[in-house]
Amino acid sequence: MNLILTKYNSKSHFLKFKSGDTIIVHIKVVEGNKERIQQFEGIVIQRKSINTDNETFTVRKISNGVGVEKIFPIYSPMLHDIKVKKVGIVRRSKLYYLRNKYGRFFKIKEKI
Repeated sequence: MNLILTKYNSKSHFLKFKSGDTIIVHIKVVEGNKERIQQFEGIVIQRKSINTDNETFTVRKISNGVGVEKIFPIYSPMLHDIKVKKVGIVRRSKLYYLRNKYGRFFKIKEKI
């Protein structure tokens, strides 16, 4: 029981984002015997199983005209940091409709 509480407390600062936010995810990447931190910036299109051990979130970005999605477990040891760049205004919790949008239609209104 104590192990679970420390796991939640150690990553509690990660939980301050929601669907529609633009975030920067810092991921630990291991190449051979070297380890570095890589950034992945995009819009959060969903958060699944919120407040459980197997909570995940999906981040989507457009790279060279191709949509790229990554699914991250929130309690993964490979996650180094999550920073919120913009807070978006959306009415839904799952933004799957963004998969069919591109260009200026892909933008989300920003909270000022």
